[in-house]
Amino acid sequence: MDKRMNLLMFSGDYDKAMAGLILANTARELDVDVTMFFAFWGLFLVRDPDKMTFEDKTIYEKIMGWMTPKGPEELPLSKMNFSGLGKLMLTEMIEDNEAPKLIHFLKGARKKNVKFYACKLSVDIMGFKPEEFIPELEIIEAKTYLKDALESDMQLFI
Repeated sequence: MDKRMNLLMFSGDYDKAMAGLILANTARELDVDVTMFFAFWGLFLVRDPDKMTFEDKTIYEKIMGWMTPKGPEELPLSKMNFSGLGKLMLTEMIEDNEAPKLIHFLKGARKKNVKFYACKLSVDIMGFKPEEFIPELEIIEAKTYLKDALESDMQLFI
């Protein structure tokens, strides 16, 4: 088939991340090569909560790390979050419908060899260290991402 899809994940919202990962998994099932590029708030989706560190960080980087979601399961909803109550309702509705949670879609994408890239500048600005992410994530410059996106059949911004 030789089709390629490219997703730029800018949002750090649970529902938007879920939409991106559903598309990535489905595209892989259709034998489409998928690249996901994470920038700024989207980085929280590929942050490994068990690998967070505050060592060798500025005070702002420490505050940012403390105040932001520690991984995919802590992402808020984009609408109707209501201090987490809306997300609780949504996750219960997901369970009631026996649908996979966000973390399951992330694990599926990892198993299906979706390519995961992070924006180097976003990583630097947000104060993350490479070891704080899932192991499949490669940190690249925006120029490298754009070269890949320009060769894709479909680009999506989420």
